Amino acid sequence: MRIVGISRLTGVAPSRAQSIDKGESARTRAPLELLGGLGAARTRDPLALLRSQEHDRVPELVPVRHERMSATPFTFFRGAALVMADDLSQTDHSGLITQLCGDAHLANFGAYGSPERRLVFDLNDFDETLPGPFEWDVKRLVASMAIAAYDNGLKTSQARDAAVAAAGAYQAAMEHFASMPMFGVWYARVDAEEQLATLAATANKKSAKVLTKSVEKARKRTSLHALEKLTAVVSGERRFVPDPPLLVPAEDLRDLQQIEALYEWLRGLVTLYTHSLAPERRLLIENYTLTHVARKVVGVGSVGLRAWVLLMEPRDGLDPLLLQAKEARRSVLAGYLGESEYANQGERVVVGQRIMQAASDVLLGWERTEREDGHVDNYVRQLRDWKYSVETGGFNAQALSDYGRLCAWTLARAHARGGDRIAIAAYLGDSRAFADAMGDFALAYADVTRDDHSLFTAALAQYSL
Repeated sequence: MRIVGISRLTGVAPSRAQSIDKGESARTRAPLELLGGLGAARTRDPLALLRSQEHDRVPELVPVRHERMSATPFTFFRGAALVMADDLSQTDHSGLITQLCGDAHLANFGAYGSPERRLVFDLNDFDETLPGPFEWDVKRLVASMAIAAYDNGLKTSQARDAAVAAAGAYQAAMEHFASMPMFGVWYARVDAEEQLATLAATANKKSAKVLTKSVEKARKRTSLHALEKLTAVVSGERRFVPDPPLLVPAEDLRDLQQIEALYEWLRGLVTLYTHSLAPERRLLIENYTLTHVARKVVGVGSVGLRAWVLLMEPRDGLDPLLLQAKEARRSVLAGYLGESEYANQGERVVVGQRIMQAASDVLLGWERTEREDGHVDNYVRQLRDWKYSVETGGFNAQALSDYGRLCAWTLARAHARGGDRIAIAAYLGDSRAFADAMGDFALAYADVTRDDHSLFTAALAQYSL
C-alpha cells in the first residue's frame, strides 16, 4: 500500500475547530486500535532492500556497514530504516501529516550545543526526514525501545511497558502542545543537563552513572577535542591522522592528479555551501580556509555514503574549525510517501532539521556540486559541537522507560512544530487505546527485527549479501 503524494506540508492552517474535526474524523477512518497491527500479510525480503542501498556506496566500506549492523538486533534496526519504511507502508495510517524525522529510534536522540551555548536535548539525525503520517515516527521510536529492552536482557512485559510509557508520554505531550500558542511550541526545548540529571536521580546505580557521564562526555565533544583526536601537526602543518578505514586522508585515497581534482571539488563545495547560510553566518565561515580533507565513516545506516571532514584554518591564526560534509540521498520514505518538494536532498535534510529541532547548528547548510558521474547533494555542519547520544545499553526497565518518555516528549514537540498538533491531539484523545496499540506494535516489530537480524547474520556467515 503506497501512500504517494502526501510528502508536503503546504496549505492554509485550519482553525482550531477544523483541526479538531479533522482529528476526530481520522479516528473514525483509522481507529487507534488498528495502529497496533503489522499490516497485510506478504512476502518480504529485507536483504534485497538492504542490497538495493549498497550498489553505489564506497565498496570497501560496505563490509564495515555489515559488521556494525550484525552486532545486535538493535544495531541491525538502526541500519534498516528502509526495511521498516517498506513495512510501515503496509499498515493502517492516520493520514495526519507532519514533518517526520524518518529514523526516530532511541539512538537518534541526544545532546548538542545550541547557538546560545546551552546543552539541549533533541533529535539529532535527519537523513531520512520527509512529511508523512505522524505515527510512523512514533512506531519507530517504540519499536526501538522494545528491541533495546530485549538487547538489555529485560522481560517481554518490561519491553512492552517501556513502549507503552513512551507512547503515553507522546500523547500527553501532544495534548499539552495543542493547548499552547504556536510561539510557545516553537520555543519549547529541553535542557539536557537538567533532564538527564533528573533521570539519573531516579535510576539504578549503573544507569545513573551512564546518564551523568553523558553530560560530561557531551561537554567534551567539542570541535577542539575532535581536532586533538583526529589531527596532528606534521612538518609544521596540521593534518588528519590516518585510521583506515574509519578515517582516511584524501592523499591516501587517490593519486596526485585525482587529489588535486578532489580538493578543487571540495573548495567549490565549501563556496557553494556558504550561499545557503544567512549573510552574517556566511561572514563567519569566510574567516576560514580549507587546508586538509579526510573521508570519515559515520553512523550505522550511513556507512558507505561519502562523508568528508574538512579542516578549516582561521585567518586570525587562532582555533581551527572542523566541518563535516555528508552526502545526502533520497529519503528511504520517498518511495512510499512521494518525492520531497526539494530537488536538492541536502536542502531537504536541512529544512527538515530546522523545522523539527528547537535550535540548529549555526553553520548548518547544503549545496549541490557536479562531478563526472553526475551531481552530488551534501549537507554541511560543524563536527561534534557537543553532539552526543546516550548509550542505553545496560539500562534497567525504569531507566529505559524514563528515557523513552523524554524522547517521546521531544518527538511530540518536533511534530507539533511541523504538523497540525491540534488534529493529532484530537485523534489521540485521552484513552489508553493509542498507548496500548503502540505497545502491541512494538513487541510485534521487535520480533520481526530479531528474525531479520538472524537472517542477516546467517547470510553474512554463509556468503555475502
